[in-house]
Amino acid sequence: MLRKLIATGALALVLVGAVACGGGGSDEDAPAEADATAEGTAASSGIEIAPALGGNPTAIPATAADTSGDKFGGKLRVLGGDPPTLDPALVSDTSSARIVLELFSGLVRLDNSLQIVPDLAETWVRSDDGTVYTFTIRDDARFSDGTPITALDFKYGMERAANPDTESTVAELYLADIIGVQEIIEGETTTASGIEVVDARTLKLTIDAPKAYFLAKLTYPTAFAIMKSNVEAGGRTWTDNPIGSGPFILEEYRIGEQMILARNDNYYNRLAYLDSVEINLAGGVAMAMYEADEIDLTGVGLADLDRVQDPSNAINRDLVSVPPGFTTSYLGFNVDESPFNDVKFRQALAHAIDKDLIAEQVFAGLVRPAEGVLPPLFPGFNDGLQSLDFDPDRAKQLLAESSYPSLSDRDKRIVITTQGTGGSPSLSIEVMADMWFQTLGVSVEIQQVEFATYLQDLYRNRLQAFFGGWEADYPDPQDWLDILFHSESPRNDGNYSNPEVDRLVEQARTEQDVVLRTQLYQEAEQMIVDDVAWLPIWWDTQGLALIKERVNDYNFLPMTIEIFKDVWIQE
Repeated sequence: MLRKLIATGALALVLVGAVACGGGGSDEDAPAEADATAEGTAASSGIEIAPALGGNPTAIPATAADTSGDKFGGKLRVLGGDPPTLDPALVSDTSSARIVLELFSGLVRLDNSLQIVPDLAETWVRSDDGTVYTFTIRDDARFSDGTPITALDFKYGMERAANPDTESTVAELYLADIIGVQEIIEGETTTASGIEVVDARTLKLTIDAPKAYFLAKLTYPTAFAIMKSNVEAGGRTWTDNPIGSGPFILEEYRIGEQMILARNDNYYNRLAYLDSVEINLAGGVAMAMYEADEIDLTGVGLADLDRVQDPSNAINRDLVSVPPGFTTSYLGFNVDESPFNDVKFRQALAHAIDKDLIAEQVFAGLVRPAEGVLPPLFPGFNDGLQSLDFDPDRAKQLLAESSYPSLSDRDKRIVITTQGTGGSPSLSIEVMADMWFQTLGVSVEIQQVEFATYLQDLYRNRLQAFFGGWEADYPDPQDWLDILFHSESPRNDGNYSNPEVDRLVEQARTEQDVVLRTQLYQEAEQMIVDDVAWLPIWWDTQGLALIKERVNDYNFLPMTIEIFKDVWIQE
């Protein structure tokens, strides 16, 4: 749902950040493993790679604003962290996305099966050549203050996101397929010819080539409807009082203390059952808060695993399974900087990491060693990918063959930057650093910085090496292999460049045959793994969470989408 670096191992229910959407989080946040480790291919997940050309959608019927049913009412209480932004144009991390998706809406959205369905656009038609999409806006689409939503609000939202003055780091990723958007990003114009308002209820988007994943990109917040008068009246602080179109409104936000989302009574679809969602931002020990009945749900970490799985413990009745997220935790390298500009040095580091030991001894089996970029069950996942396995002898040989065989050959210290403040760095990073030192004699410094600083430095290519996570924004390999590794992508945070990878992902952009598209992405992924553009460390496995018996229909999903609307409280 974003270009997300994610809070590594954090459950979606605990609203802690990751970067786009990926971000922070510690080893202790990792969810506990359920009965089986998730394995398989995309076919077994029920989610398919985007097809070539599909049919037209079925409109969602209008519903009356009725809150009289038995499910309506109540408050959901969760533990969270301050989102870096509430501006849809700026969302690049999961903690921001989880809130923004509740406050704003787009033309289309992902449902609980991660299929693309109508949102504020009731229908759309795609041209025969696949380059023109004509959307019909719902007649009952309203902002939260009751103002009708028109095609102009989508045009404004997209062009504002692309405008350099907005300083979006993600607009190019998700909107530049539309003709004219790149020219806005480069400051040549302020309007895009490919975003055409035909009339109040009709929006026409023209893209530069037929791309099977284009509709999926429109589920990202950069394409959402934005009220121009709200932005202009509020200036840079307009998100203090945002007027959105999602199932909830922002009722209260006290940084570092509390955020309250209240039901949007002008929402076009079936209204949210909850009166409100109360997000505790002050911090605390989640398990202790859960047992004190201060929050309604929490992930289960290693320290509490045996206790909560004991049937004689009353808390065991609250235990539920959580599916693995579409996330990959990794080490990234700036390949323009020594010593990471030498592929053999990077390969030596990869072969010196015992991922099985990390998974079993650091995480007690709560994660799975990552062999590649795409996680299991994700469309395009390649279970035949050849990974760079733990091989100390091979690691030593590669280091000797590299340009930096000894400390004296390296002209600078090696620094790995991670997200966090106070205390010790993540144990997993310390273990990896020790493996490098013990096997190769390579010593590293681990630097912790605040999440916002981490994002800023990452996006400006200031980091030599970095630990992070990526969660899919939409279910298509393009969101990983193209966005993260094409040499000209603004989210290529390690400056990786391989002309053959560029060629493969560029060909995949317009390939309409699903099988051929998948093959192109899998070839590119193998090259990326061989080059150690990333060093994938672990994937999520199926986890465990605790949720109060009074909370119903809370859906745990592998990606970040709006989820609070369906939750209801049985008092």
